[in-house]
Amino acid sequence: MTKHASKSGTANRIPKDVYVLCLLGAALVGLGLYSQTLALLLAIWLIAWHLNARLAQSDRTAARIMVPVIFGLTLLALWEVAVRGFGISPILLPAPTGIARTFAASTSLLWQDFVQTVIKGAMSGYVIGCGAAFVMAIAVDRFTFLKRGLLPIGDFMAALPIIGLAPILVMWFGFDWQSKAAVVVVMVFFPMLVNTVQGLSDTGAMQRDLMRTYAASYWQTLLKLRLPAALPFIFNGLKIATTLALIGAIVAEFFGSPTRGMGFRISISVGQLAMDLVWAEIVVAALAGSAFYGAITLAEKALTFWHPSQRSR
Repeated sequence: MTKHASKSGTANRIPKDVYVLCLLGAALVGLGLYSQTLALLLAIWLIAWHLNARLAQSDRTAARIMVPVIFGLTLLALWEVAVRGFGISPILLPAPTGIARTFAASTSLLWQDFVQTVIKGAMSGYVIGCGAAFVMAIAVDRFTFLKRGLLPIGDFMAALPIIGLAPILVMWFGFDWQSKAAVVVVMVFFPMLVNTVQGLSDTGAMQRDLMRTYAASYWQTLLKLRLPAALPFIFNGLKIATTLALIGAIVAEFFGSPTRGMGFRISISVGQLAMDLVWAEIVVAALAGSAFYGAITLAEKALTFWHPSQRSR
């Protein structure tokens, strides 16, 4: 009982360096406004560090969720205190509260830009590009000359900068969402193609020989053995494409767009020095990208639960 109490007291004891930093922060309080700001930043960080250190020792689901939440809120608090305490101009860096006010006041505008960029441009290009890459991967797997001829071109296309392709595709397909979808198709096609082709070749020779002993045709082997085995690779390509799709759609809008869209709004707002609206658009893009990636991850867990990478989580 005494040993248990001693261990518990030792685990909850605050390290000596924390005390030193607290004393240092208290000493800085009397040295001026900037020192007070530094002391407050230090205090916020130490409190959050102590909370996260305690929560990280727990295996509960709530604790695992709270650690990143507290970490994110800590960064926002540090951001707010630094902007206000050091008197940073909102043109250079607006405070999170200012961004939140702009976000709340511009929800209809942000929704309009979200529909134009994410729903019409990014999502349509994502579906077309990934779908076409999947079909082409099966053709490449079926015909050897396509693998030898198309995949090197894919490496070449993947190295092309999007900032060079976007103006050309905007001129070809016009200034509306179709040109942004075309840019997204080009960006996601080859990463998805390469991952799918690699996944289709992941099965072992013994597995393929077993299918042949059952007199299975190419398509039966593909559907019952090779495609299920390729699912982790396919989802890896889909997850990579989620990020590329959003980036491609936003960047393409810098080279021509109707009077709506996230890239258009960012470009115009920077020129007007309305940086709070620029950051609000960035928040929308971050939330959309995280939700998109999370949806693909959940689908991967549901369909590849048998894979060792999922069982170990």
